[in-house]
Amino acid sequence: MKKLFILKPGQLTLEDIQLLLDEETTLELHPDCIEAINQSAKVVSKIIEENKTAYGINTGFGLLASTRISNKDLETLQKSIVLSHAAGTGDLFADSVVRLILALKINSLARGFSGVQLKTIEALIHLFNAKVYPCIPSQGSVGASGDLAPLAHMSATLIGVGETRHAGKIISAVEGLKIAGLEPLILGPKEGLALLNGTQASTALALLGSFAADQVFYAAIVTGALSVDAALGSDKPFDERIQAVRGHPQQTAVAKMLRDLLQGSKIRDSHIDCEKVQDPYSLRCQPQVMGACLSHMLFARETLLIEANAVSDNPLVFAADDEILSGGNFHAEPVAMAADTLALSIAEIGALSERRIALLTDPRFSHLPAFLVKDAGINSGFMIAQVTAAALASENKSLAHPASVDSLPTSANQEDHVSMATYAARRLLPMAENTAGIVAIELLAACQGIDFRRPLKTSPQLEAVFALVREQVAFYDKDRFFAPDIAAAKKIILTKRLSGFI
Repeated sequence: MKKLFILKPGQLTLEDIQLLLDEETTLELHPDCIEAINQSAKVVSKIIEENKTAYGINTGFGLLASTRISNKDLETLQKSIVLSHAAGTGDLFADSVVRLILALKINSLARGFSGVQLKTIEALIHLFNAKVYPCIPSQGSVGASGDLAPLAHMSATLIGVGETRHAGKIISAVEGLKIAGLEPLILGPKEGLALLNGTQASTALALLGSFAADQVFYAAIVTGALSVDAALGSDKPFDERIQAVRGHPQQTAVAKMLRDLLQGSKIRDSHIDCEKVQDPYSLRCQPQVMGACLSHMLFARETLLIEANAVSDNPLVFAADDEILSGGNFHAEPVAMAADTLALSIAEIGALSERRIALLTDPRFSHLPAFLVKDAGINSGFMIAQVTAAALASENKSLAHPASVDSLPTSANQEDHVSMATYAARRLLPMAENTAGIVAIELLAACQGIDFRRPLKTSPQLEAVFALVREQVAFYDKDRFFAPDIAAAKKIILTKRLSGFI
């Protein structure tokens, strides 16, 4: 069912962004923003009419900013910057990434500080609504002067150059424009620069990484609670008084999630007076570790939402003051550092989950059959599933190395410090995929452990989780082809079926 979204530029919420990712959503500009767009474009036209010089309008770019361009060459200038900057390489971005890049670029330009004509913004909206997605290579941006190469590939579509993807098929840009009801545009002064300057590619990637981080976070809370019961762990470390004296709000929130999930567990009641004093940290310190992850995820989310609504091209047109100012809003350091923070959180969620898998498969800690299978020796059980989890966790450790601390000067040293935001954000989805694989293995291991505790039952909430898993994956009674079980559990996580239990 089609849904119409009326865009008020600069006012997107996270819920709006998720709605825009839905291909059934079409977009229109709120009429209140039209005047600001037109006034901004008039300021650019006035510069040309009065034969003044302004960076990006009638000058070269980067190190060539002092080179004045004659009026007769201005159309060529804007086309040339798009063509020369469309120098990306690597795999193409997924349609969801390109869709969000388009939405964020429309949102930024429509605020009326970029000097872009209304018809150019409307052309982007036509592409968005027609689900015609420019083919954008995933590599080639250092996240300073904006995401130049990715956004140049996006912009090339508007002038009929390059390729697009529609309904899963790659077609020429001209064909894509026809589907969207468009002809190739002739870009006006400053429009090429405004289109390819900005942080929309890195921000889109980071937002999608943030959404994926949320998925694996809440799934890992559920699997962590299941593992506590499967390993005959204690819920005392989740007591609200312990969290209160430390004072971290998200630690307190995670502890409550775990208490709620474990409420009413008969397994817990069965060993409430046991002699075991303390559980290993992967069980006991979940509020502290996962709470820290959640705190940093929320920080990143706030930063990325600000950036999603930002004007990040250059120079900026302040029509009310009849002035054009050159600055550095294109530098994506906020996005890079937020993405680095998300990477750390995603890696730690997976690292803690992997440790719980190792605990459950070790009878010295879990008091369950070795590798969670009867007749260990004949059967290897979860032995190599834990190895897979360890491999994924280790891969994430390498990927989590901060990207924002790296910088290579570009553009003949004019751009002497860069953010690396696009790579910082691009690795987040693969990292979240790795963590989803780890948490999927924990989900299977914890359910296997619960089976071995029968006839005792876990809490009503967790019994519902257990039943959901057993609808898809049977008890592991002897060795069988394991990969389909992991795939089924991973699908449960990636379709957000566990988040409803919190």
